[in-house]
Amino acid sequence: MTQISLSDLKVNPGKYVSMAQEQEIMITRNGKIIAKIVPAKQDKKAAWEQIKSVIGAPEVQMTDAEIDTAKEERILG
Repeated sequence: MTQISLSDLKVNPGKYVSMAQEQEIMITRNGKIIAKIVPAKQDKKAAWEQIKSVIGAPEVQMTDAEIDTAKEERILG
């Protein structure tokens, strides 16, 4: 985790966006933490649970590999 000031973020936004792909960045103003930038990694199981709740699907347990395989099958048709 890296801690930076808001003014640093304003001066070098691209640098910190790149860093945020790998680690959390805490942003401070006047020495106090005001925000956090986190990597955008999708949790496949959480996404699947959300999809099931929206469509009212019955309880189905799928591994990450099964989710990836199903996704590839849908894409390749």
